[in-house]
Amino acid sequence: MALNDLAIKGLKPKSKPYKKGDSGGLYILVTPAGGKLWRMKYRIDGKEKVLSFGAYPDVSLLEAREERDKARKDIAKDKDPSELNKAEKAEKIANKTNTFELWADKWWQKWHVDKSDRHAAYVKRRLEVDVYPLIGDRPIKDISAYEIVDAIKAIAERGALDIAKRAHQTIGQVFRYAIAHGKESKATRNPAIEIRPSDIIETRKKVNYARVDIRELPALLRAIDNSEARVVTRIAIKLIALTFVRTTELIEAKWDEFDFEAMQWRIPANRMKMKSPHIVPLSKQALELLHDLKSLSSYSEYLFPNQYNHTKPMSNNTILKLLERMGYKGKMTGHGFRGVASTSLHEQGYDHQHIEIQLAHGARDDVSAAYNHALYISQRTSMMQDWADYIDELKAGAKVLPFKQV
Repeated sequence: MALNDLAIKGLKPKSKPYKKGDSGGLYILVTPAGGKLWRMKYRIDGKEKVLSFGAYPDVSLLEAREERDKARKDIAKDKDPSELNKAEKAEKIANKTNTFELWADKWWQKWHVDKSDRHAAYVKRRLEVDVYPLIGDRPIKDISAYEIVDAIKAIAERGALDIAKRAHQTIGQVFRYAIAHGKESKATRNPAIEIRPSDIIETRKKVNYARVDIRELPALLRAIDNSEARVVTRIAIKLIALTFVRTTELIEAKWDEFDFEAMQWRIPANRMKMKSPHIVPLSKQALELLHDLKSLSSYSEYLFPNQYNHTKPMSNNTILKLLERMGYKGKMTGHGFRGVASTSLHEQGYDHQHIEIQLAHGARDDVSAAYNHALYISQRTSMMQDWADYIDELKAGAKVLPFKQV
């Protein structure tokens, strides 16, 4: 007789295992410990074999019969269900160890070697926060373009359009790396190249960094002097005005980058956006500020240590927040000093190449990078001192004529 739930529940353990049959080779094995295990006896190629379907009641009578019927169909096609089960389990194990996250991590380990620590950590963090929760545990060979679209949209929908575009680029790089190791990854196509961010992300008009006009600079410089902000923060913003480096390049500056005798700040390649070393000639005014700063932060390797942890630099938002408190929200940023200086220096007739090199603009190959960081250093040194003298006069409120080039 076929089994039913009431009969199965009434099966009691004995001193030895015993079987209770259902139909089609399916039976339940009752163990001395009281376990009730689903089994199926079958023959293939003249050999008798046994399949396991799990334990009752975790696997119900109905589910056990469905597994039996599926196995019988395979046997009818001369396929051994035991071997099919082994292959299926092997594939599941392979999929678990062949995920997007696994290959993204392998890609990152190779990719980050020649990148700055900050940039590498940022890319890794974005993968962990934005990408892995959506496709990280998926077998990389099975991920479709639709899944990537969903991942990019999820990032874009919170307003992070630039991050969404970079995520798309990073995903594509991971797939390309996995395809290059196709024997291991089994990946054969890059679904990221089948879509463009512009197809799914709204276009946002490029907006330049907010900055004041040169005529508004004197008031801003005086406001900085009169600010109640920490002295270290005031010095930071004054040094940006004098050196017009990028905010990150300033706040992560270390004392060992400065040659006071040569009056130069030498920023290493790994801290520069263009990945090439950069020399900033230091004006007398900049050196004065640095000497003042030395008495305030000499205990740290950083010029501008974090207020709560001197082993780290100050926050990237410190300068921006000071400008906001002074009433310049939406009107000026730390980066804006670069634009003010560039515009003014061009208007005064300084050589475009000298200005561009001082701003560390443009991509460079290894050869030109090694050469350009010291190119026109004499002219740039004079230009930077002229600029410092010029903004001193602006702040003082003197009637300023266009400054003369040396």
